[in-house]
Amino acid sequence: MEMVVSASGGSPMPRLVLVLCLLAAPASAQPGPARARDLGIPFPFGVPGRWNAITDVAGVEVGHVTLVAGEAVRTGVTVVLPRGRSEAARTPCFGAVVSLNGNGEMTGAHWVRESGLVEGPIALTNTNAVGVVRDAIIDYAARRWPPAGTGSTVWSLPVVAETWDGTLNDIYGRHVKAEHLFAAIEAARPGPVAEGGVGGGTGMVCHEYKGGIGTASRVLPEGDGAYTVGVLVQANHGRREQLRIAGLPVGRELRGGLVREEEAGSIIIVVATDAPLLPHQLERLGRRAALGLARTGSVAGNGSGDLFLAFSTANPALDESRRTLTLTMLPNDRMNPLFEATVGATEEAVVNALVAGRTTRGFRGRTVHGLPHERVREILERHGLLAGRVSKRPVAGHR
Repeated sequence: MEMVVSASGGSPMPRLVLVLCLLAAPASAQPGPARARDLGIPFPFGVPGRWNAITDVAGVEVGHVTLVAGEAVRTGVTVVLPRGRSEAARTPCFGAVVSLNGNGEMTGAHWVRESGLVEGPIALTNTNAVGVVRDAIIDYAARRWPPAGTGSTVWSLPVVAETWDGTLNDIYGRHVKAEHLFAAIEAARPGPVAEGGVGGGTGMVCHEYKGGIGTASRVLPEGDGAYTVGVLVQANHGRREQLRIAGLPVGRELRGGLVREEEAGSIIIVVATDAPLLPHQLERLGRRAALGLARTGSVAGNGSGDLFLAFSTANPALDESRRTLTLTMLPNDRMNPLFEATVGATEEAVVNALVAGRTTRGFRGRTVHGLPHERVREILERHGLLAGRVSKRPVAGHR
């Protein structure tokens, strides 16, 4: 879906195209750009879910708004709704925040650490749009769940995380507005998730290729509880020489179109699960995302904001305040399969973001190239690591 809008105030912005990336693609949808498995890239650590996406965790929905105008605007907003847009949307989830390197921003993190709870939408956007998106979530909450009377309050510590898109986007133009956050929430759906240069990932650069949004999932076997782990990343990090795919240092061979002189950029990782984990266990799970990130070559450099948020959709009565709650908890001794699933899904989500990226010309004529699919296949085949091409599902809404 596309509509033409203009910037609020002053002169209209020249043809600002707002793309609502609707995620529930019909079965007859044309296949979108390839995902990593379509190229034959192998991944260890378990079996993906139906969509190989964070939305394989029941109840989780994702929405994007993508903003594109001329060469100056390449930005947007992505939202993850832990309990969807249903009446349960306001019910908290147990959650935890992990900082691998803190040169970035995630609002609401102090309260997540203090309370062990994640409440309401989780939004990803560009660095300079954090404030407006945070305020917009408060406005959204006030409209949907207005105060019941004198002295009542509306929850107002939302989680908004960022990465810097100033290479391809005029980031000081402040193009993201409150209405874009509202539209992203309305666009949120279960099912397949658009990847690459969409939503908050529209202007992002990963290992000096076009990056952005990526996602993947793992479903544990019945013997381990049949739990699901889903990961979504906004990938905007790394130098080319660091890039590893299927364990191979492919970035050392792919040297064209370099755009960074030193380690820079950031990544936001959201980990979701339906396993009944308490906050301290979710912190343990979130730390394992760093291992999946390392498998793609990241070293979490000084200038990188590597911030992770993990939540569990189990224990659905956490909004109860008048009685003692009975909770379920997975024993720590049964967490190893979840750790492995998080590592595998994180690695694959990052590579999916790269594979979905397309060559993009942006602010001041700067161009960031997409990952050369056939060159990657040739490198993997030369080392005997190329798997058969396997398409998990049609994908809608890519750019």
